[in-house]
Amino acid sequence: MAASRNTLTLPSGRIISRATADAAADWLTLLMSGEAGDEQQDQWRQWRQAHVDHEAAWQHVEAVTGRMKLLERAPAYTALSSYAASSRPSSAGRRRATRMLLWGGMAVGAGLLASRTSAWRTSMADLRSGTGERRNFTLDDGTQLTLNTDSAVNVRFDANQRRIQLVAGEIMIATRHGPGQSDPRPLLVATAEGSIRSLGTRFTVRQRADRTSVAVLESAVEIFPWAGSGGARLLRAGEQTQFSRDAVDAPRSADDHAQAWARGQLVADEQRLDDFLAELDRYRRGVLRVDPRIAGLRLSGVFPLADTDRILDTLPSVLPVRVEWRTRFWATVVPAG
Repeated sequence: MAASRNTLTLPSGRIISRATADAAADWLTLLMSGEAGDEQQDQWRQWRQAHVDHEAAWQHVEAVTGRMKLLERAPAYTALSSYAASSRPSSAGRRRATRMLLWGGMAVGAGLLASRTSAWRTSMADLRSGTGERRNFTLDDGTQLTLNTDSAVNVRFDANQRRIQLVAGEIMIATRHGPGQSDPRPLLVATAEGSIRSLGTRFTVRQRADRTSVAVLESAVEIFPWAGSGGARLLRAGEQTQFSRDAVDAPRSADDHAQAWARGQLVADEQRLDDFLAELDRYRRGVLRVDPRIAGLRLSGVFPLADTDRILDTLPSVLPVRVEWRTRFWATVVPAG
C-alpha cells in the first residue's frame, strides 16, 4: 500500500501505521524513564512479538538510538535526553521529543536541536511552573501573573514598556487599575505568533503548537499577529479567539475552560474523551492514552485538578470505560469489559 497521512515509511521501505510508531515511542518513553518493572519488560517483549510491524518499528528504534539492545531496566532516559535530569519535561513534551527522535527522518538532527533548544529556553526562563503546578506572582508594577501547569515566561520591564514573553504553557494576567494605579507604559504579552496589548484588563493566553489562544475576562485587549497586515484586532470582555502569525480568528463567546484552571478545575462540556484526556495529560507525569474505539465518547463535568488519578478513577462511573495501569505513570483508558 502507499504511504499516507496515517502511515510511515521505514528506511527499509516497509510501511507501518502511525499507531504502531506511536506505540514504539511510548515503549521507549517508559523504558527510558526507569519506571518499567519485570511485568512491563515482559509486556514490551510480547508487544514486539505480536506483529511483524511491531518488531520492524522496534528495529528502527534500535537503529536510531544505537543502544536500545542494552536498555532493559537501565535508566537510559537520562543518558539519551540531556535535559531530562534537570528539568523533568512534561509527558507530552517527552513524547514529542521521542517521536521526533524516532520518526524525524532526515530532519532528526534539526528536530532534536529544536527540542533541546525549547527545553533549554523553558529551563532558563525567569518564572516557571512544573507539571501539575500553578504559581502566582506579583510583578513590579503590581500586575498579578498566574502560571498554569508546565509554563514559563520572561519578564522585561523598562522605561518604555512592560513586556511578558510567554515561552511555554498558559498564563492569566490581571493588571492593576483604578485611581492612582495606572501605569503609562503599555503592557504587552508576546508569543510565537504575535503580541497582545492589555487595555487595563484580566485575560488568559495559551501558547499552542502553532497558534495562540486568548480569552478576555475583563475590559479588552488588542492582538497584533507578527505577519498580519490588517492592524490590531480588538477582543472584548467575554470573548475568546485564536491567532496565527498571519491572522486572527473571528471572536466567539468565552467558555469557562479559559479560567477554570486558575480555580484548580478542569471543565468538560460534552467534550470528546480523547480531547478531555489530552487536556488532563498536561497536568500529570507519564503516559496517558485512550483506546481509539472510545475516543469519541463525550462527557461533561467539573473535575478538581489536585488529584488527576482520582479523575481517571471517576471515569468508569460516568462512561462505559475502565482504566488499565501498566505503572503508576502509564495509564490507558479502554472500553469497559
